[in-house]
Amino acid sequence: MRIGIFADSHDHLDYIRKAVAVFNHSQCETVLFAGDLVSTFAIPPLRELICPLVACFGDNEGNKPGLLAGIRIVGVLGEPPFSYIASDGTRFLLAHMESQLRGLCGAFDVAVYAHSHKPNIFRDAEDRLFINPGETSGWTFRNPTVVLLETDSMETSLIHLDDGESHLPSRL
Repeated sequence: MRIGIFADSHDHLDYIRKAVAVFNHSQCETVLFAGDLVSTFAIPPLRELICPLVACFGDNEGNKPGLLAGIRIVGVLGEPPFSYIASDGTRFLLAHMESQLRGLCGAFDVAVYAHSHKPNIFRDAEDRLFINPGETSGWTFRNPTVVLLETDSMETSLIHLDDGESHLPSRL
């Protein structure tokens, strides 16, 4: 199963559209978002997704009721940490900040977090996968990225959205 992962879009509509194009081209079955859409006008580009969106709030959401109402069209949105079980049984935990994951017991296979705007992918001592997809907006580090995850192999691909047309992964 292919999962798209992004975060920290901070109202950058062009990069949200590019992320959606990557996820659709890659035929993702679900897309996970780890917070900081920021405002409701970031939602319309997400309506182009051909799969459901599962998202958690970040720390910069300006209109939570509006975001909740808008996301209902494309998926679900909840307070972090937010649990999600994919159709293949992979157990995800979504948070905006890594600190929201600290000390959490319970079963999950993959934790998705953000906030630092820097991509980071690692396994913990319990062999659980932790994914920070970096910033989709590119506002802070000028390196807009998303991640694709294959749940059967737990392989990840970091996709750079600023690579022109080559941002569409060729190996998938």
